[in-house]
Amino acid sequence: MVQDLMQYGQLVEDSLRDVVRTALKRTANEGLLGEHHFYIGFKTKYPGVNIPDHLGIQYPDEMTIVIQHKFWGLEVHQDAFEITLSFNDQGQQLYIPFAALTSFLDPSVQFGLQFGQTEEDIKPTETIELKPETEEPKEGDQAGENVVTLDQFRKD
Repeated sequence: MVQDLMQYGQLVEDSLRDVVRTALKRTANEGLLGEHHFYIGFKTKYPGVNIPDHLGIQYPDEMTIVIQHKFWGLEVHQDAFEITLSFNDQGQQLYIPFAALTSFLDPSVQFGLQFGQTEEDIKPTETIELKPETEEPKEGDQAGENVVTLDQFRKD
């Protein structure tokens, strides 16, 4: 088997993290647009994650935050973002590196991304058949669902 010295899987994940960074930058500058809101999953023990101790105890491995109604001070940096969210009616500041992300979902438009799949998470997938853009969705197709996973691009 040929070794992927270009690390294409990592390049794609980095590019997809840029999608999250851009969405958060727009939100920081313009607020949430329309009905958009985000569910962001991240590893709580990832190096650089800074969350209140009680949240780390409550969520020892992974946590999902919702950016919708009660958030303040969203600042987006190149490698991380920080935000204050309301937990039990108290503002709590979180600092989350983009590399710690496990998922990003905007349910208002059925758009989602998953990150950091390990070899154990990867299951063989079917071959992808590319269709011309002009083709209409067939009955049973999930039109409008834009969930991107990297499973189909990884080797066993």
